Amino acid sequence: MGPLDLINHLLNFAAPAVFMGLFMALVAPRVLRSGSGKSTFAVRAAVNSLAGVSAMAAGLWFFGNDGKMASYLVLVLASAASQFWLMQVRR
Repeated sequence: MGPLDLINHLLNFAAPAVFMGLFMALVAPRVLRSGSGKSTFAVRAAVNSLAGVSAMAAGLWFFGNDGKMASYLVLVLASAASQFWLMQVRR
């Protein structure tokens, strides 16, 4: 596998987590109005994406291959939990 193939595989592995992180950071403040978090959009998106990539990496480690529905379920739960935590943090 060449370096371009490796980059392509890594980007395709992280893409669902990054898009989920961006989506949660964009939509959650409009849906969850209970928290008064002071974090910016960029911070929320970065933390959600990092939580999602970590969840996907844990799924890859646990199952031995990528693309299991259980990994995507953990991705959604990790993004939701990190977003909820960010909405509750008061700075």
